[in-house]
This record gives sequence, C-alpha cells and structure tokens, in this order.
Amino acid sequence: MLKVPDHQVAGHEGRDGMLGPLIDDVGHFYKPLQDDDRGSNEVAFYKSFSSNTEIPDHVRRFFPIFYGTRLIEASDGSGLHPHLVLQDTVSSHLNPSIMDIKIGSRTWYPQASEDYIQKCLKKDRDSTSIALGFRISGLQVHGSQESETWKPDKKLVKKFTAKDVRLVLRKFVSSNTSVDTGMDPDCSFASTVYGGSAGILAQLLELKKWFEDQTIYHFYSCSVLMVYDKESVVKERNCAEVKLVDFAHVLEGKGVIDHNFLGGLCSLIKFITEILSCSDEYEEAKASLQDPNNNCNCTD
Repeated sequence: MLKVPDHQVAGHEGRDGMLGPLIDDVGHFYKPLQDDDRGSNEVAFYKSFSSNTEIPDHVRRFFPIFYGTRLIEASDGSGLHPHLVLQDTVSSHLNPSIMDIKIGSRTWYPQASEDYIQKCLKKDRDSTSIALGFRISGLQVHGSQESETWKPDKKLVKKFTAKDVRLVLRKFVSSNTSVDTGMDPDCSFASTVYGGSAGILAQLLELKKWFEDQTIYHFYSCSVLMVYDKESVVKERNCAEVKLVDFAHVLEGKGVIDHNFLGGLCSLIKFITEILSCSDEYEEAKASLQDPNNNCNCTD
C-alpha cells in the first residue's frame, strides 16, 4: 500500500494531483524519475556508488540504501512511472524532526546550460548559499506536545537570512519550539542531538574527513538530511541521524577534491559547533546559579 509521505520537508510533494514521492509500510521510499537527464543521472550515480569498492562502509551509512528502480502508479494519477526505490530514512523515527540543508555555495554544475546556471545563480544569491555555503531547504520540528509541529512555509524558508539560519538551527534542538512563541530557543536537546560521540556533529565531522580525501565524485545541489525524534532524546537513546540525499547532479571527481561541497559542510559544522558551545556555557551558568555553595553576590 503506497502513500504520500507525511514527513517530506523539501522538493515536490505528491499531493493534489502533483507528481511526487511515495512510501510503503516496510521502509521503502519511491522517488519518481525525472524525464530529463536528471532521472537517468541519479540512477547512474546510485549504481556506481553501490558497486564502488573504494567507498568505505562507515561512509556508506550516510547514503540511503538503493534497491533499484520500479514501475509503479504515479502519485499524480498519470499511470505507471519509473521510480527509484530507496531506503525511507525517517521510517524508523517516531514523530521525526527533520531538516533538509542544501550544501555548497554553488548549486549549478559546469556542464549545465546557461539558462539553468542563471536559474541556480538567482536561487544561490537570493538565499544563504553564497554567503554561508549552504541553505535550509525545508524543516519540521515537533514540539513537546504530540500535536505541535513547526513546519515553516517554503516561501518563508526561501527568505531565510544568515541570522534566521542560526536561529532555526537552535530551534531545531529546543524544547520550547512553537509557531507562535517569541521565547528564545532553549537548545535543551543540543547536547544530545548535536553533541556526543554519535550526535550530528560527530557524524558531520566523519563525513568531512571523507570529503577531505575523496576525489571520486563532485556533489552539486545535494542535501544533508538531519533527523531525530524527541521521544528518543528524552529516553537518552542515540537518536540523531545524518543522510545525504538528492544525487541528480553528481559528476565524476576526476581526481579533484570537491571543494564546493566540503566548504559548505565545514560552514554547517561551524554553526553547529557554535550552538553546542553556547549551550554548554548556558548549562554551566545555570548550574552555577543553582549551586548553594556558590558565593557570588548577584545584584539587579
């Protein structure tokens, strides 16, 4: 039984007669192949990546498992359409909080047409891609109540400034996230989700180490997907997961490091590191104020 995913935060959604991805109940994600070269390019990448013996196992875990292609009924009702069959990266999470981050200051690839380059350049300039080396493409954050979900409109997300990005990355790991609240994000989940030996920062640093050496592929317009669920955070389980997605514009590296992707990844790492640092300082200050043996004299 195929259905439209509830947790899609970026890209085309398969609702209201639109062509978009579908999922089943056994952990598969069906991504419709685009009719132009993008569809065949993405299939070619997955086949190449799956069979490439130079890819270490610890790196493979950051990529969705590829199960091949399949003809299924399209979500727009147009009949049978070829789909990539991939691992549904969020199916193992209950009420997942998700952020899709497009990496790279340049999202166009060298062989693209002039029209496509100009289209991408406009998006890169109008967003934080050029300034920061990455941009947020979409997100949803679950609040403390099961019914609370903050999922900003895509038009709003496109207008995010560097200041907005810093704030949203903090709200992503906060317990007081809400659409209407004007409260400063408390970052109460930062140490668990971003920090720790298995947190998002550690995973991004592991990816960074690979990108500092790998010259097999160049990833244009590819996204980092960050996922966790607050139920696991509360139970102090390893809950955070990083995946790379969207490979329609992957080219051969030809022995050259992918500085465009690596630069964006380093920028994202810097933002998350700063949030963790501030969170640690906040917790230390709070503990100090609550310490009955603290002899500091506080005045208004």
